[in-house]
Amino acid sequence: MHMMAQPLKDQVAVVTGATGGIGHAVALALAGAGADLVVHTLRARQAAEKLVEDIRRAGSEATAITADLSVAAQRLSFVDQAWNWKSRVDVLVNVAGADVLTGDAAQWSFEKKLTVLWQVDVLATIELSRATGQKMKARGSGVIVNIGWDQAEQGMAGESGEMFAATKGAVMCFSRSLAQSLAPQVRVNCLAPGWIRTAWAEQASDYWQERAQRQALVGRWGTPEDIAKAVSFLASPAAEFINGQVIPFNGGFRYE
Repeated sequence: MHMMAQPLKDQVAVVTGATGGIGHAVALALAGAGADLVVHTLRARQAAEKLVEDIRRAGSEATAITADLSVAAQRLSFVDQAWNWKSRVDVLVNVAGADVLTGDAAQWSFEKKLTVLWQVDVLATIELSRATGQKMKARGSGVIVNIGWDQAEQGMAGESGEMFAATKGAVMCFSRSLAQSLAPQVRVNCLAPGWIRTAWAEQASDYWQERAQRQALVGRWGTPEDIAKAVSFLASPAAEFINGQVIPFNGGFRYE
């Protein structure tokens, strides 16, 4: 019963963007499944240290690593630091993404937003996945979960739709190909969330609040905890026959 309750016991999981809403929930879920955690942050070191303490209190080991994933050298250094902590990584979850919708970034030009998204959401996901994936393959096992976007393939009008379709669409297509490269030792899947209650969602206008709930067949926003449960499943032995998939995760999309 204990092993069933903790399917990731004695495994090492890495979560990028672990101090954001989704990353934080994913890290806690993986720790709850028994994994030891490497939590990544860029600026929120204090929040990362608190997350480490929360994970330790729950019975798992944890460490925090600060890295700017928009910088190539720091991406490669992060891979080595994360791997060297326990001399292996069993699960890599690439959650880190640039926030270009809130704060000062919301006023940036389309070109600047796209550049930052490309560096963090695309290049970091690709390079971390390839570098860690090759180490996993050589070791004989591993799981990688990336984050896409459910509307990337059908498209959504507007600046945000154009940016996220380009960047998250790239992550989704890359994930399918990396699964081919790393099989059969390593499984690679991509979760493609729909409307999730993130920092942007908290301050979104009534139009977006209504649209998000209307377009989900279950009639509500998704939550970071919803994503965390799905990631935890994909990382577990229960999902050992799921590979190379982009999985829409949106409560059922209502086409209009």
